[in-house]
Amino acid sequence: MKQLYMSAVFLYTAAGFTAQEVVWQKDIKSSTQDFLSQVTTTVDQQYLITGSSIQSKITTGNKQNNGYDFHLVKLNQQGEEVWEKYFSGENHDFLSATMSTQDGGFLMAGTSYSGKGLDKKEGSKGGSDIWLIRINEFGDELWQKTIGTAQDEEARAVIQSSDFGFFVAGNIQNPSLGFGSKDITVIRLDKNGEVVSELVLGGKGLDEVEKMIPTPDGGALLGVYSRSGSTAGHKIISGDDKTNTAKTQFVGKTTENFGEGDYWIVKLNKDGKVEWEKNFGGKGDDHVRTMAFTSSGYIIGGESRSERSGNKTVGIEEGTDLWLISLNTKGDEQWQKSYNFKNRDILMGMNVITGKPSTDNRQPSTKGILLGGYTQAEGRIEADDETFWMLYIDNDGNEQWRKHVKGESRKKEERLSDLKMNKDGSIVLAGTSAEELGKENWKIVKLGDSQIDQLIEKQDMKIYPNPVSDYCYVEIGFEFKEADITLYDMGGRQLQSLKTKNKVTKINTQNLIQGAYLIVVKTDNEKTANAKLIKK
Repeated sequence: MKQLYMSAVFLYTAAGFTAQEVVWQKDIKSSTQDFLSQVTTTVDQQYLITGSSIQSKITTGNKQNNGYDFHLVKLNQQGEEVWEKYFSGENHDFLSATMSTQDGGFLMAGTSYSGKGLDKKEGSKGGSDIWLIRINEFGDELWQKTIGTAQDEEARAVIQSSDFGFFVAGNIQNPSLGFGSKDITVIRLDKNGEVVSELVLGGKGLDEVEKMIPTPDGGALLGVYSRSGSTAGHKIISGDDKTNTAKTQFVGKTTENFGEGDYWIVKLNKDGKVEWEKNFGGKGDDHVRTMAFTSSGYIIGGESRSERSGNKTVGIEEGTDLWLISLNTKGDEQWQKSYNFKNRDILMGMNVITGKPSTDNRQPSTKGILLGGYTQAEGRIEADDETFWMLYIDNDGNEQWRKHVKGESRKKEERLSDLKMNKDGSIVLAGTSAEELGKENWKIVKLGDSQIDQLIEKQDMKIYPNPVSDYCYVEIGFEFKEADITLYDMGGRQLQSLKTKNKVTKINTQNLIQGAYLIVVKTDNEKTANAKLIKK
């Protein structure tokens, strides 16, 4: 069992800008090489930290697992542990991606080398498989699914679709009807985990999906690291029952690479069919990492070793630079930008900061984008190598500021895995921290940043969803240490009252009858707010 440590201090971060408040830091200690994949924010602003760990002296049913397991730690808004869970097969199981579901639970997608046994309820399909587990907010399993073929599959990303089902994206090696040494697989599932359809796409070489995000039309955008040229024509094959691929469509890459590795961006519609694809790169190696949806389209980000060449219009300063591309919703380029921290710069997270809705009153305007990552030393060692960093740009890609984040302590090797911004402007950074490779601790830092705080459009109080069925969330926009939340009917009769230290608090409305109610918030610093709640 890992040991968990808490601290709360005030620190400055390098770059000569304003001080940042380290609200809290959580260190999850380990004596092995633990992998942290993601931090997932819940609707009530709690945090699920997920990755892969080797449990020490843990047995289940008198059997010892032989490798890595899915590892989950849920933290509340104050950074205190709510629960910790492991999901184990008898061999290695690596958790790659986690998402918060509409019902407040989570879906985990990982790669399993295990057969049936321990927590794994289905046998191996051959090689490595995709292992999906859906859990509720308490970490209890709702269902699980093993998906695979005789080849090796690996999961990389998961999103929820507009019909409350899921898209799962991953990679498959040498598929029988595929295109290259490694292709992309995108699987559509219904809300119960049953496979609806599958898409396999790729070029003649190696293609690896790195990121998938939902699009407003119910589809998905894929960010693929491609080392492939196009296939001969637009190869589309519908599977048949003989190959057990009746629901599978195979689509070949139609764009050519410019260099060693390129950004390959693929837009899927809500049915999982390809709408368009674009290829971006120079003559060197360019590796896509993350993407985000903005009011003007999409931001695509990663690292580049290419000078101006191919369709890359910006150069590099030193080592590996960050390379961002802005696309409209049809995939047409709007701008390119490059940023440098020296040595090998690695982009891991991207968050969009929104303002008031634009003139069409549908899509909030984008104020800017907050990027997170770290820099690895190549040759000489710079002062802030192996330290979490943040970079803030406006919607046109112009840099506004950059900061390094050391937190309560700094180890020799620190690598950011993910960055999430909360609705109140606070930021959670999660990564690994180690004095020596092979003994990585998980390091989670929550920051308050005055520059980000000034960019957030705030309301004194918000209620969502509203109208409500069973549960709603009350979000308090101003600062406080403790608040009273009181629910009244429209006749002024008090129905519920509770105290909270949280910016977002869950309220049970199951016992309310249909109609209108009033929620009143009073804080310890004498601030008040109220809003009407409608019960369906």
